[in-house]
Amino acid sequence: MTSATLVNPASTRPDSERGAVNAALVRARQRAYVRAVILIDIAMITFAVLGGYFVRFGELSGQFGGGAPRDSRPYAVIMVGLGVVWLISLKLMRSYDARLLGYGVDEFRRVAAATVRLAGAIAIVGYVVDLGVARWFLVLSFALGLVGLVVGRYAARKWLHHARRRDGAWSRQVLVVGDAVHINELVATLRREPYAGYHVVGACIPDGLIAPVPQRLGDVPVVGSFRTVLEAVESTGVDTVAVTTSGELTAIRLRRLGWQLEGTGVDMVLAPALTDVAGPRIHTRPVAGLPLIHVEAPEFRGGRKLVKGFFDRAAALVALTLALPVLLAIALAIKLDGRGPVFFRQTRVGLSGKEFGVFKFRTMVVDAEEVLERLKARNETDGLMFKMRDDPRVTRVGRFLRRFSLDELPQLVNVLLGQMSLVGPRPPLPREVARYDGDVARRLLVKPGITGLWQVSGRSDLSWEDGIRLDLYYVENWSLTADLAIMWKTVGAVIASRGAY
Repeated sequence: MTSATLVNPASTRPDSERGAVNAALVRARQRAYVRAVILIDIAMITFAVLGGYFVRFGELSGQFGGGAPRDSRPYAVIMVGLGVVWLISLKLMRSYDARLLGYGVDEFRRVAAATVRLAGAIAIVGYVVDLGVARWFLVLSFALGLVGLVVGRYAARKWLHHARRRDGAWSRQVLVVGDAVHINELVATLRREPYAGYHVVGACIPDGLIAPVPQRLGDVPVVGSFRTVLEAVESTGVDTVAVTTSGELTAIRLRRLGWQLEGTGVDMVLAPALTDVAGPRIHTRPVAGLPLIHVEAPEFRGGRKLVKGFFDRAAALVALTLALPVLLAIALAIKLDGRGPVFFRQTRVGLSGKEFGVFKFRTMVVDAEEVLERLKARNETDGLMFKMRDDPRVTRVGRFLRRFSLDELPQLVNVLLGQMSLVGPRPPLPREVARYDGDVARRLLVKPGITGLWQVSGRSDLSWEDGIRLDLYYVENWSLTADLAIMWKTVGAVIASRGAY
């Protein structure tokens, strides 16, 4: 009896046919994810309207204006109608667009906008025409629904991120077209965040650089030239063509490539040389048939900054009040652990290069600065900071505090004093700032933060260059919505203790 080897059926087919199978699999999974998100939204909206009904007319109804409605049958129709209109509103806001699901804050922004706009529209109609619907029922339903929709989308996104890391078939399959330098830069950028869902499977380079032997750019195979992009699309089975900067990719060539991809189901995206600029600052304006990209200047003052400052101080005051028992327990633990003060005050550099004293719980021995001189040769980072995974200067209690970032809680006082923000770049030491070049100094255009992109992206595990890149990205593209997203991610980063030492 002969043994048989099990193989993937697609692997025995020609390249073009195998590519079509792979592309179909990716698109099927994308559609399945969209359907799953719709089902989650239906479940959350159902929970919201039922919750609003039972809170308003159930046992808790005394706190919201009375008992049960005289006739419950109209409310059954009202709840169904509200749910249907709610889903339509989400659809009209394009919150089911597969291109934005699973990455960035735009998905949550559209969900919130659809919910708030629908609530506002119903409120206006109800003011003009008596709808006969209890106001507290609507208020509670929309409040529960907004929270439920965001939580449901977040849970679905975390599952998708895990699936994308585990299986590339949940990601868009990308063919990159451009010169070698820009292809390598784009590949490195996409691989920094694999959960974004762009998996590069091949590259097409200028015609004159094609060699008769197989070529690779790093570990990305070269599968064609600018003249054979369509053939490369068929052989690789990609669903996205990403075009980078290249002198040979003229406007006429790009336009013809777009025409050739029409009807194939393959998306074409352009990756301009302009990087690290967030979407809200970019606006495309057609001028004389040219899609000119207008980039707004970063905002370092004005109304949004005032709102951010007010939010920072109000949130810091509430957090300090709620965390007071924890602060007292930590202070007692530090005192019992050994000699030395409870708090550690260190000079840092803030907005516009102004120095201030940052407050932290002491996590090191008293003579930590003197010991540092003997440890500099064991620095594990590649930049201006000193980082050491098993730093002998850290105390027993200090190691626990650092693991969960509890040593940074006193910085809420710095936020109240206006010296720091809840979210921002890492507050640098004066000796670090003294060695800044012109680009890195842009970190000082905004207040430093207790947390930031560096905190939710790996903390001490990040290289110096990656930390600077994230800080500069925040400086250029900050927004209150992004701040809320970073604070939410900080909770997960702290619990997981990623890069904490």
